[in-house]
Amino acid sequence: MPATIALIAHDAKKDDLVNFARKYTPLLGRYKLIATANSGERISGETGLNVEKLAPGSMGGDVQIAAEVVAGNVIAVIFLVESFYVQPYEPNVQTVLQVCQVHNVAIATNLATAEAIASSLAKTLIAHLIYNPVAGQGNAEQDLALIRELLEPQLHLQIHFTEPEIDPVSLAQKAIANQADIIIASGGDGTVSAVAGALIGSGIPLGIIPRGTANAFAVSLGIPRLLPIRNACQIILANNTRTVDAAKCNGLPMILLAGIGYEAATVERASRELKDRWGPMAYLMAGWQLLDESVLFDTEIETEEGKIYNFQAAAITIANAAPPTSVLAQGAGQVIFDDGLLDITIATAENKLEAVSTMLRMFGAAITKTEFEHKNVIHGRAKKLKFTTNPLQKVVVDGEIIGTTPIEVECIPAGLTVLAPKT
Repeated sequence: MPATIALIAHDAKKDDLVNFARKYTPLLGRYKLIATANSGERISGETGLNVEKLAPGSMGGDVQIAAEVVAGNVIAVIFLVESFYVQPYEPNVQTVLQVCQVHNVAIATNLATAEAIASSLAKTLIAHLIYNPVAGQGNAEQDLALIRELLEPQLHLQIHFTEPEIDPVSLAQKAIANQADIIIASGGDGTVSAVAGALIGSGIPLGIIPRGTANAFAVSLGIPRLLPIRNACQIILANNTRTVDAAKCNGLPMILLAGIGYEAATVERASRELKDRWGPMAYLMAGWQLLDESVLFDTEIETEEGKIYNFQAAAITIANAAPPTSVLAQGAGQVIFDDGLLDITIATAENKLEAVSTMLRMFGAAITKTEFEHKNVIHGRAKKLKFTTNPLQKVVVDGEIIGTTPIEVECIPAGLTVLAPKT
C-alpha cells in the first residue's frame, strides 16, 4: 500500500480537521501528508506536522487529491464535509468520493469514519524501502514492480531511491526519524551495509532484498539465492526477527568483514564493468590475477588487553558475518554472527599453487562447517583488536575501500535486528 494520507475539509469543518490532526499527530507523523492549501497551512502551523500543500480547494486542490488517488499514491482520504451550508466555491466531495470508490481507497467524510481509519492505520506496519536502482544486473523497474506487488498488500510502503547525491545512510536516518516499523534495503552489499550501519542500536528490524553482485550478508543470514526477491519479500512479511552482532572499523559500521591486503586488492580490481559482465565471477577473476602479485607484509595485532602479536601475512580478514564464498574468512570453518566476537583469519602462501590449494581447502571447510587446520592459516576470535602493518596495506570494509592500515575493529554484540528465516 502507498503511504500517503490526503486531508481536506469544507470551511465549517476546518477546526474539526485541525483537532483531528492534533489528536493523531504521532500517527499522522509517520505518513506523508498532502492537503489543500488552507487546511495544510493550519495543520502544519498548529501541529508541527510536515504537510505538502496543494492548491486551495476553490482552485482545484480537490482535483489534485483525486489525481493522486487515481495515480495509486494515496492510502486514505480524510474529507470532512459540511452537509447543509456548503458554499458554491468550496470543493465538491463527489469528485474525490467517486475516485476513492473506483480505486478502493478509504475515505472518511466525518469524524467517526476518520477515527475508524486512524484506528486501522495504527495497526498496520509502515515499511521504508531504500532502493538502489543501479545495483546488480537485473531490470530495476521490473524488480521494484515485483517488490511492490508482493509487499504493498500487507505493508504501508514508502519508497526512497538512492542517487549519487543521496546516500543510503541519510535515507535510513530519515526513515528512523519518521518512526518506521521496518526499514528495507534493496541493492548490493554496499547499500545493505550502509542502511544496517544507520540501524545499529535502533532496534528497528532490517529487511533485505538482495539485488547485488555477491549479496554476502543476505546469504550469511540464510536468504535463498533462488528467486531472491520473492523469497526475501516472503521473509519480510513473515516478520521473524533475529538479533545479530554488528561491528565498527575505524568508527565506520561493519556488518560483514574487513579485509587487509589481498582481499582489499581483489575488491579494488573487480571493477563495476567487470561485475556487470561476470557477476560474482568478477571477484574470482580479479583474485586469480592478483595471486601472482601477492606479497607478505608484517603485521602487529594489539588485543583489548594490550597484548601484542606479530605475524607475516598475505591476507587478513576480520569477519562479523560471512557466507562460505568469503573464503578468506573461513579459518574456523564458519563465521558465527551472534556470539559477540569477531573471527580473525590470517593467511600466508609461498606461491600461487599453495595459495589456491589453501583457499580450496578453506572453502571446503566452510561448506562442511568443520574446523580448518593448515600451516598457512591462523584463526582466532576476539571482541576488539588493532592492526598495524608494514608497509601500509589497503583496507576494504563490506565491499568498499576505506583507506589503509592501521585499523581498529570492535564487535557490537547484538547490535542489529534483522528479518531472517527461522533457524
